[in-house]
Amino acid sequence: MPVDTTYDYRAVKGFALSSLFWAVVGLLVGILISLQLVYPQLNFGPWLSYGRLRPIHTNALIYGFTVPAAFSIFFFLVQRLGRTTLAFPGTARVLLWVFNAAIALAALSLFAGMSQSKEYSELEWPFDIGVVVLWVVFAIIIIGTIVRRKEEQMYVSLWYILATIVGVAIVYIGNNLAVPVSLFKSYSVYAGANDANVQWWFGHNAVAFVFTTIPLAVFYYILPKSTNAPLYSHRLSIIGFWSLIFAYLWTGAHHLIYTPLPDWIQTVAIAFSIFLIAPSWASVINGYGTMKGEWGQMRSNYLVKFIILGITFYGLQTLQGPSQAIRAFSALIHYTDWVPGHVHMGTMGWVTMTLSAGFYYIFPKIYNTELYSIKLANLHFWLVLVGQLIYSVTMWITGIAQGAMWQATNADGSLKYSNFFETLTPNFPFWNMRTLGGIIFLSGFIVFVYNIIQTVRKAPAAARA
Repeated sequence: MPVDTTYDYRAVKGFALSSLFWAVVGLLVGILISLQLVYPQLNFGPWLSYGRLRPIHTNALIYGFTVPAAFSIFFFLVQRLGRTTLAFPGTARVLLWVFNAAIALAALSLFAGMSQSKEYSELEWPFDIGVVVLWVVFAIIIIGTIVRRKEEQMYVSLWYILATIVGVAIVYIGNNLAVPVSLFKSYSVYAGANDANVQWWFGHNAVAFVFTTIPLAVFYYILPKSTNAPLYSHRLSIIGFWSLIFAYLWTGAHHLIYTPLPDWIQTVAIAFSIFLIAPSWASVINGYGTMKGEWGQMRSNYLVKFIILGITFYGLQTLQGPSQAIRAFSALIHYTDWVPGHVHMGTMGWVTMTLSAGFYYIFPKIYNTELYSIKLANLHFWLVLVGQLIYSVTMWITGIAQGAMWQATNADGSLKYSNFFETLTPNFPFWNMRTLGGIIFLSGFIVFVYNIIQTVRKAPAAARA
């Protein structure tokens, strides 16, 4: 079988494999920290304590798994959708090695306790500068490839790719402006409520431009390709894109309901959060509409299972998220385990399933071979689906119970549970269930990695070069 030399896949391969490696690292750390909450004896000194490992878990899965997955799949998509080869391929390969070195050094800094103490933005200022430089190089390669495209029509996946590049750059730089006071310590240029407002402007738009636009770019390409059916509505995809990008930037303050942040800022965030249901469901409807007459493929096509369940969890998450922004509901579930249940439905259900579909699609293409085992792909699907549901549902249950107990009062108006530990110990069975769900999910992901590695091993020698 001849090797396709039309496109340059060397950086695509490298970023894909490094993404899978860091995903396994991040998931293993996630299992450990879930156990540490129930069994504190598993906190092994300061370097392996929950406080050090938790940001390693989140950063490994955001910057170690999702971002290089985007690098890989985006490098693939811009070539295929533009019918041109990758711009600056040598630079892309250098970027691969520098990126992985940066991830390893960043992890060491978090192990050592170097942190800005900001959610999803813990890295100190030297690493922030490194992230910006790497992102600029990535942007040059992507934009350079799009500029030289031979296909005039820009498919919607390219719009989401460009939104990812621009959106991440704006919010990452905006939130990480800081005054260095030593080599590994800095303080934000913002203070008080302003700092919190900017942080969650970044935090929620990290969700927007990493956990939303990246998988949407993959979804819009993989679904028509895997079903061999035309996209239901290109117009709907463009309307959904522009309304999503406009609305997302205004929603960050819904993380700060009932805080010193001015009420009008909170209300604006709530309004735009509710509005987000429409553009989010535009993509869900587009996905379901594309499946018209093709629903039988849910039984026969493993790729379709991943991509349709992924967009379904996206739709559920974008109903759940806006409802959480409503003040009355926020008063019940904020600061409870409901929130990680919501987040992990998105990351484990929407993001990971969609990126898995992307990798299942591109690996046989870039290695000029067939997938090693469809049976293992189906096993992977069921394990991650069951694991994610166990994780999310148990967290929703315990979150509602926590909120109700915190608000419970006696007849005289005093708190019924004045001792915090009374509201803490009932969580332990649910936290153990969460760990079980995580282990099942990890088992499915390891099956996935094994399947991919075996696919690469069976590829022709020329394709592995």
